[in-house]
Amino acid sequence: MADQINSLEELNAVAGGDEAVVTFEDAPREPVRDELGRSYATGKRKDAVARVWIKPGSGKVTVNGKEMDKYFARPVLQMILRQPFQVAGVDGEFDVYATVKGGGLSGQAGAVKHGISKALQLYEPSLRGALKAAGFLTRDSRVVERKKFGRRKARRSFQFSKR
Repeated sequence: MADQINSLEELNAVAGGDEAVVTFEDAPREPVRDELGRSYATGKRKDAVARVWIKPGSGKVTVNGKEMDKYFARPVLQMILRQPFQVAGVDGEFDVYATVKGGGLSGQAGAVKHGISKALQLYEPSLRGALKAAGFLTRDSRVVERKKFGRRKARRSFQFSKR
């Protein structure tokens, strides 16, 4: 353990000086899958947190034990869940199992979308470029602003009365 390499400079020195330059980008990303052939990721949006597992299949999406069209009845929310697959070009190739807690339906749909995107990238690292370009791997950090004391809402004041 005493001869452990801690930096790129030490690695390059061991590799042979200046002529052999090694960077961490040279190593390709490896797929991350469990013993059942699934990839797992956590997606977040507003107050919602989704745990998402994907595996090769027929395109079936299950959210909290229900079919996608039963849990997310609005077509807009179903479209949000399908976006990562369409951008990556793997529509209908993966089964999704997700559990989601917190927030409302819109935030939950965004959380599941974020989780699907991260899990797809872990399952097949070559899809990372398309998903990142579409902005699906970035957590949308916008949350509801808290209410302040002496105010009616977060920023709205009580109505002013001169008399």
